[in-house]
Amino acid sequence: MPTNFQNSKSKAPLALLVTALLLVYIVWGTTYFAIGIALQSMPPLWMNGIRFALAGLVMLVWALARGEALPTARQWRNAAVVGGLMVFGAMTLVMVAQSHGIGSGLMATVVTTMPMWLALWTRIGGERVPLTSWVGLGLGVAGAALLSMERDFSASWLGALAAFGAPLCWSIGSYASRKLDLPRPAMAAAAQWLLGGAMGLVLAAAVEPVEGMFHATATAWVAWIYLLVFGTLITLNAYLWLLQNTSAALAGSYSFVNPAVALLLGAGFGGEHLTGWVYGALPLIGAALGLIMYGPALVRWLGRSGLVAAR
Repeated sequence: MPTNFQNSKSKAPLALLVTALLLVYIVWGTTYFAIGIALQSMPPLWMNGIRFALAGLVMLVWALARGEALPTARQWRNAAVVGGLMVFGAMTLVMVAQSHGIGSGLMATVVTTMPMWLALWTRIGGERVPLTSWVGLGLGVAGAALLSMERDFSASWLGALAAFGAPLCWSIGSYASRKLDLPRPAMAAAAQWLLGGAMGLVLAAAVEPVEGMFHATATAWVAWIYLLVFGTLITLNAYLWLLQNTSAALAGSYSFVNPAVALLLGAGFGGEHLTGWVYGALPLIGAALGLIMYGPALVRWLGRSGLVAAR
């Protein structure tokens, strides 16, 4: 296939790949807003731990109903590694960052480093990452950096530290999920979410009063349910599937598309005013996606045309 959509082992239809990408681009672009609403009256650690533990139980029932076998002891261990990094580590750090004054502009910029970390682990692991993907990732980070100028760039030291740690944990967990022996997709998601959520609940029980969950507003619960159903059960499954069926760079490209989606939604529905930064950022993000998706095909076309040396 002449694009960079699929990895060398993937047999997934192009329409399915595009659908999964649109889910992680659009739905995860709305979760910044939903998390902010839920955090207004929910304790962050309990909110996150219950979300993933419940999602894991739902996926476990679904996987068993589909006839998938329970994980082996080795697969449970591997799921604990992935779930500990992505669900417990990264998502807990996001909760801590947003509840400790992290400015959304800084958060949006820092999160865009995730696909570059993921591409780095992929390269260190021996897989080839095309030069056009590296260039595209750089353009994506630059575009998100411009988008961050639209919003508050302030943060407390604890919020900033948590924000920088979140994409690092997520990238390592994402790479591990590509390499470790895990059960079939639905059971793998169930195990990772259950174990990661359980870790979060243990931490929450140690440092947060659970009573805060009982005093949350109806609006916060609506936002939490949205995060559970759309942000986790639907879209996180799509992302885990993408990690197995496309390049690491393309799977991780959501991180610099999500801020653009969130910003445009805020302008369209939240009455936010956009300055000129967004008009420079969106073309950069578009060029980044083009290079990540079609870079190798473009290089081959230029080589056949004699415009660049064919490789």
